Amino acid sequence: MEWSRNVAGAIPWVTTAARLVLGIVLIVAGVPKFRDQIQSVTAVKAYQLLPDSAATMVGHALPVVEIVVGVLLVLGLLTRVAGVIGGLLMAAFVFGIAWAWANGLRIDCGCFGGGGQLAAGQEPTYLVDILRDFGLALCAAWTVRFAPGRLALDGALGLTGGSGGSEGEG
Repeated sequence: MEWSRNVAGAIPWVTTAARLVLGIVLIVAGVPKFRDQIQSVTAVKAYQLLPDSAATMVGHALPVVEIVVGVLLVLGLLTRVAGVIGGLLMAAFVFGIAWAWANGLRIDCGCFGGGGQLAAGQEPTYLVDILRDFGLALCAAWTVRFAPGRLALDGALGLTGGSGGSEGEG
């Protein structure tokens, strides 16, 4: 019984860690793209997944979405919604990187700024990128399931509602 109580007591803290990791990574990824939106558009176009006009729109919108979702996660505000969006972003990133790899593209993922075609002698890091984004998708799934965790505005504002999870603030 004691072990079960200890595990239950740890869940809100694990949720907080998962929420913060995903939120901080999204902010760190979004800021350089927001500062250099031309490069962000170039990175999206390099995947050759979207028509040019759609890739341009995504290249401009993606950094804003990443930053907003990241800030919401760090604050623990609208945690489940932000977690779902963060998880969908990670799934899209895993798909895009796998697509580039499967189609023989030699690009920088553009995950933290930069992006586009690799220079001569540079090797893609697709497996590392996919594993990182899959791990972040797991953080998103955990956050959605057990939201909001500790130190979250959702708890302080009484916005926890929902099913099961680690309701409340601690």
